[in-house]
Amino acid sequence: MLITDMKRVIEQVSRDKGIEFNVLVKALEEALRSAAKKKFGNKIDIEIQYNEETGELEVFQFKEVVETVTDPAFQINMEEGLKLDPECEIGDSLGTKMDTTTFGRIAAQSAKQVIIQKLKIAERSAVYNSFSERQGEIINGIVQRSTKNEIIVNLGQAEAVLPKREQIPGENYRRGDRIRAYILKVLEESRGPQVVLSRTHPAFLINLFKTEVPEINEGVVSIVNAAREAGSRGKIAVRSNDPDIDPIGACVGVKGNRVQSVVQELKGEKIDIIPWHMDPAKFVCNALAPAEVSRVIIDEVNHSMEVVVPDEVQSIAIGRGGQNVRLASKLTGWNLDVKSLTDYDTSIQEGLDSLMALSGINKTMADILSKAGLFSADDLSKISVEELAEAARISEQDAENLIQEATQAIRAAQEKEDAPAGEALPDIEDHPPEDETATDADVENHAE
Repeated sequence: MLITDMKRVIEQVSRDKGIEFNVLVKALEEALRSAAKKKFGNKIDIEIQYNEETGELEVFQFKEVVETVTDPAFQINMEEGLKLDPECEIGDSLGTKMDTTTFGRIAAQSAKQVIIQKLKIAERSAVYNSFSERQGEIINGIVQRSTKNEIIVNLGQAEAVLPKREQIPGENYRRGDRIRAYILKVLEESRGPQVVLSRTHPAFLINLFKTEVPEINEGVVSIVNAAREAGSRGKIAVRSNDPDIDPIGACVGVKGNRVQSVVQELKGEKIDIIPWHMDPAKFVCNALAPAEVSRVIIDEVNHSMEVVVPDEVQSIAIGRGGQNVRLASKLTGWNLDVKSLTDYDTSIQEGLDSLMALSGINKTMADILSKAGLFSADDLSKISVEELAEAARISEQDAENLIQEATQAIRAAQEKEDAPAGEALPDIEDHPPEDETATDADVENHAE
């Protein structure tokens, strides 16, 4: 049997709008049901079925078999019932096929409105599902318009927004310009799906390298993490899953062609490609390159590291405005404090002096405490009695006394540091009489 025009129309709309065939059929069923109730009232009992062979939506009205018909719209007598079903009985409900052309113009208009509404909802849902599945990918679009706070991008099926905060500083786009961006999130709103783009997210940098470096897509090279200050500098940490493949070389490419493609897309943003290392200290050292690191002191409790570098490279390690150490911290996930060797040695000496100032601590005891990671009176004030007793091999009473003394010393030093300048003035021998006021000249003479 030939497929009707309705089936062809449904298939065409399904292809053009990207809406599933079954969703469109459901929308048509709902429209016919609405049309029938518009014509015959809400009491009508109908069932709508889609005939796949004919491509036709068939409407069946169910009527109750009764002995005496009082409402022909909803009842049939036994004689008519037996024609439809020879085995029917009083009280059965029998379905008869309806002629949909009898629904009338108003009902047809109502059906049309239902179809349009259902199509809009289905189209929005299809677009939302399409883009939500692509969240986290790079997409190409055309700039449709630009405002002070955002850029509207035409993606074909939908419009996307690139907020000001997600734009690389200094970038300017005009209507009709092509743009690449990262799908940050997809929001389902009443007016349709809202696609939010980003060009500043670290994942945009990662995805650009995935596009340029085949070894990443093949799984030979992995990007462990990325950190950016968009438009200025970015860092990526890479590792190789094949000992014969150099991850940095793979990302740089022949004559730097791969990394340069990424830099051009990011409008000249400088990219540092860092070798990842499973040892956090070594990873931090790599992340601070090109600065040479002399020593790393790890604080597991606060998840921080004190990084000591030669005096002459401290500015390189920190970077302009602290950018290098800030990006290294984001990349590694550790809080970093960069110190020069001179400052470090000074702090160590000051810590040792604060230890030696405590009663009961000599050079031998100070060495024992240093080996236990206690380099100053401040360190002592933060440790428990049990831990100190075990580390210094002393009694808990002696340990408690040391901690109390260290705490008092730290508090006194803090109070001295917080005291306003000039609070403690030297005594002046010649005071003016209590009933007289010292003049400015008197004060100046005393000062002389």
